[in-house]
Amino acid sequence: MNLQPLARRLSRLTTDIVVRRPRLWFLLRGLTRFQFGRLAPQWDAIRAGDTAYAPYEAALERVDPPKRALDLGTGTGGAAFAIAHRFPEAEVIGVDLAQQMIAQARGKLTDDLAGRVRFEVADAARLPYGGESFDLVGLSNMIPFFDELERVLAPGGSLIVAFSGGADTPIYVPPERLREQLGRRGFTDFAEFSTDPGTALLARKAEHA
Repeated sequence: MNLQPLARRLSRLTTDIVVRRPRLWFLLRGLTRFQFGRLAPQWDAIRAGDTAYAPYEAALERVDPPKRALDLGTGTGGAAFAIAHRFPEAEVIGVDLAQQMIAQARGKLTDDLAGRVRFEVADAARLPYGGESFDLVGLSNMIPFFDELERVLAPGGSLIVAFSGGADTPIYVPPERLREQLGRRGFTDFAEFSTDPGTALLARKAEHA
């Protein structure tokens, strides 16, 4: 049985439910963790290709260098490493719900990155970090938990929400909905990027009044 098409359908269904009803995440968290844990050994092959992180990196080109960055749903670490290579002075944390994904990411750490890049198991709906802890928060093919994004991002900080396959990505939220939810939480300066087929939205959290 080919589990990948089923996993894609489950990811889209989970995304649609959780974006509309975040409180239902607790019912779907265990299945999501199991699903991505099973995919971890083949994740790099699934996301292989020069375009996998293209929209994420396109948005990074417009970001001021952060001191501290968080990559949510890091998987095997691809987007976290993209941040680290672009901003060599930044501390980068990549988090994922699946321990197996984090194990794969940690296995890729090189000596030159080990001092400022780390990977941790965490739930993006309830992050173990203080408020306003990061200057940059990024998501690549990841369900956005809007209240947590607002909480952990520092005023004036940048948020990237990227989807490697655009609207065909299993985990996908339309830019209109992203703008609506983020705008309600004080995000501004929206910019959209398209790398065909990938898309990304960049936003800035407003400064304190």
